Amino acid sequence: MNRAHLDPESVSTRSSRTSTQSSLSDYDYDASPDYEIGAAKESISEVEEVSFMAMSDLKSIADCMIGSGYAKECVQIYNMIRKSIINEGIYKFGIEKVSSSKINKMEWDVLNLKIKNWLEAMKISMRTLFTGERILCDFVFSSSDSIRESCFSEITKEGAVLLFEFPEVVATVKKSSPERIFRLLGMYTAISDNWPEIETIFSFESISAVRSQALNSMARLSESVRLLLLNFESMIQKDSSKTIVPGGGIHPLTIYSMNYLTALADYGNILTDIISDWPPPAILSLPEISFYSPVSNESPAAPISDRISRLILVLLCKLDSKAKYYKDVAVSYLFLANNLQYVISRIHKSNLHSLLSKEWITEQEVKVNRLATSYERFAWGNVLASLPANPTAPMKPAEAKECFRKFSISFEDAYWKQISCVVPNSMLRDQIKVSIGRKLVAVYQNFFDSHKSTIGDEKSITLFVRFYPEDVGNYLSDLFIRTLTSGGGSSPSSSS
Repeated sequence: MNRAHLDPESVSTRSSRTSTQSSLSDYDYDASPDYEIGAAKESISEVEEVSFMAMSDLKSIADCMIGSGYAKECVQIYNMIRKSIINEGIYKFGIEKVSSSKINKMEWDVLNLKIKNWLEAMKISMRTLFTGERILCDFVFSSSDSIRESCFSEITKEGAVLLFEFPEVVATVKKSSPERIFRLLGMYTAISDNWPEIETIFSFESISAVRSQALNSMARLSESVRLLLLNFESMIQKDSSKTIVPGGGIHPLTIYSMNYLTALADYGNILTDIISDWPPPAILSLPEISFYSPVSNESPAAPISDRISRLILVLLCKLDSKAKYYKDVAVSYLFLANNLQYVISRIHKSNLHSLLSKEWITEQEVKVNRLATSYERFAWGNVLASLPANPTAPMKPAEAKECFRKFSISFEDAYWKQISCVVPNSMLRDQIKVSIGRKLVAVYQNFFDSHKSTIGDEKSITLFVRFYPEDVGNYLSDLFIRTLTSGGGSSPSSSS
């Protein structure tokens, strides 16, 4: 009759809002039901009061039957009714016995939905279903430790094992899609976060199978996560696309990889647990430019730092090989600078910055500057070389005219090659522009001021000088913001 008032949610809610017990396994029910109800009335709602009255009635019936020699019959009917409630709850969550072969045949959308259902089932069952059942069982059979243990074990063991078995089965799925790792990490987190409650609720030795199943699932999930990390690394290494990003921009592989790694970083604590006893990764065979910086093993986060930095290293090495597809060496360096800067930006804007050492990140920032400097040297070196080492040194008119001619040709050639280049990061873009401007505009300004009168009057200047210093600055400011499809700007040859 009182079954409706003894649902796990009502029982667990009542328990959390009263102080009639100190823990799930430490109850004191020596006081009379009347006294307990009277003490609780001030802090519980009407619904909770009804639930508590039903629990007290049930306890009175159990005490009476056990005291009268009907313990077996009492336990039998109690187990039958309460087990049906637990099984019904598990069924409503969509948890069912499923084989590995069946799981492996499922489409990802179907399996993904089942995992979502399991995550919700895990949350609700630990908060109400099993918690409430343990509270009720401990309350009703407080007079007999052996009965309350045997009842709780009989009622919940089957459903709890079924619940905690699901992640282990999912972990055996052979499909190696890298994105699957996030669902596995979600399930691992659900069990890990609830482990203290699992140990408390299922503390009886007769129900140790539940704890063992939860640990087995965590172990299998760990194995699968490690395997998927290796698969992700292998996927990067085996990427054979010869895509050339226009203007040396950000490669799709860089974007995909950093999206993946930043999402992984949100599970930093869990990954640290999973990777803590994983042997350190072997040092890779690196290209001529090494991006790798080992992380000190003295840090508590060293294993995860090593793994993340290794994955980034694999990505950078792959990008280094893709840079060779650019015919212009300068653009290949700009491509590497852009992509490494993108990696660093994503690190700073995500939890990756807490998983990687400051020293390692600083070293990558230094490498961006080196790559940018190499770009400047290959892209604008000939333009600088067309001007004399001492721009203010005296010259004959013919020498000055030839120098202006060489500068105009080399500058226009460099401009047209670099006008289609892009630098998506505004800080890096400004840094490169300022650096080129300081080296080129300043030297050309000195040369122009020193030798414009050498070649003759104003008419002669217009014949031999195609670029004024302010023109050079204007054209440089126009760099790195266009794409090949946006149409070029005005030609340097039309300069005043």
